This record gives sequence, structure tokens and C-alpha cells, in this order.
Amino acid sequence: MSEEILINVASRETRVGVIENSMLQAVYVERSSRCSTVGNIYKGRVQRVLSGIQAVFVDVGLEQAAFLHASDMAHPVSGTDAKLITREQDSQCSNQLVLPVSELTHEGQEIVVQVVKDPIGSKGARLTTQLSIPSRYLVLLPYANMSGVSARIVSDSERDRLKRVMGRLLDESVAARSRHGYVVRTNAEGQSTASLAFDVCYLSKLWRVVQANIIKARVGDCVYEELSLPLRSLRDLFD
Repeated sequence: MSEEILINVASRETRVGVIENSMLQAVYVERSSRCSTVGNIYKGRVQRVLSGIQAVFVDVGLEQAAFLHASDMAHPVSGTDAKLITREQDSQCSNQLVLPVSELTHEGQEIVVQVVKDPIGSKGARLTTQLSIPSRYLVLLPYANMSGVSARIVSDSERDRLKRVMGRLLDESVAARSRHGYVVRTNAEGQSTASLAFDVCYLSKLWRVVQANIIKARVGDCVYEELSLPLRSLRDLFD
């Protein structure tokens, strides 16, 4: 199978096309007038608590207040030291894990959040406190102590190999003592221990930078910015 990634960067718009066997499979567009904030991490402040819908509105420095539902909150929320219950864990446990929003946060509280959905029309961005930071082969879950392998890697032997490799790396790394979680991405299939070790080291250093940014940031500051579309394409699509 032949595959190409075509990237066109203009002053107002960047376009990425993925072609397989001469057939266009996907198109990604990013406009300079409205760049995506998905993946960005901000220090925000809770503006309103809406107990009726189990959600809060958060000021993160964007034009509109952003929306954060209780099911997307760590338990409890904290500006720098949240303990994470991931969405996967929430789906496996009873709904009783989703605590009343008034027990998770309060008006005026500073909170570290990540954008998972851009604003649309009059609706503000959708947020989560369950932070994740991707690299080429891994996704760092800084507030989790769980790890996993992408479901798109279907070979049982390869999944077992990757689990063993990550287990050894985390046992040897500072990340293990910090109890970070990782998800092994599809791109990691067939990759060497050295490649995965590089990403563990890179993500650990990057998270330390983000933590330092969080400490000195003011409300509305972006403490981690996702890559631009061309660089994301090379990271996520290129094999």
C-alpha cells in the first residue's frame, strides 16, 4: 500500500491531506484566523457552579467561558496536584464515582484544565481536568497511575511485548516514582525499547516544564500549547 501526506501552508490556511493508493482518505484544515485550542492546557478560574447540570463554567482567557462537566473532573480538582480517575475507569465503575459538582470545586477556585473541544457558535470550549500529553509513541497521563496499549494494536504478542517493555521502563524511571500513567500509541507497534525509552524521558521532562509553568501562571495563561497542524501531522500520521 502506498501512502502520502501532503501539507500545504498558506498565509491564511494550512491543509493536510492523507492519500492511500491514490485515493484521498482524510483532510485536516487549520485557519490562522481561528486556530484550534484542542490539547492546550490552561490555568483557569471557576466562574459559576451549576449543580442542576453537574457542570461549571471556567474562565481560561478565551472569548467565552468554557464548559467543564463533573464527569470530566479529577476527584477532587486541584490546581497542581489532582488525583485522576480517567474516563475509562469511570465507564467501568458505577455512576456513584461522579460526585456532586459542588463537592469537586467551588466558585473562584483556580483550576488546571485541558481543552477537548473547540468553541462552536455561542458555546464555549469543552474542558477536562484529566490531562494528557502525546508524543510520537506514547501519551502521558500525568495524574494517572494506570497504563495501557492502543486497541488498534491487535496482535496479542505485540501487545504483551509493549506491556513488558513499558513495565521495565517505568520501573527504572523517575516517572514510576511519580506514578504517571502512559498509553502506548498505535505508532509504537514494532518500535524498539530505545524509542519508547526516549519518549518516556521526553514526556517526563516536558511535564516538569508544564508543572513549572502552572506554578508561575496567572488565570487565563496557557501553560502547554499543542503543536501546529503540520507538526501534529508528522507526529501522529507519519510512519
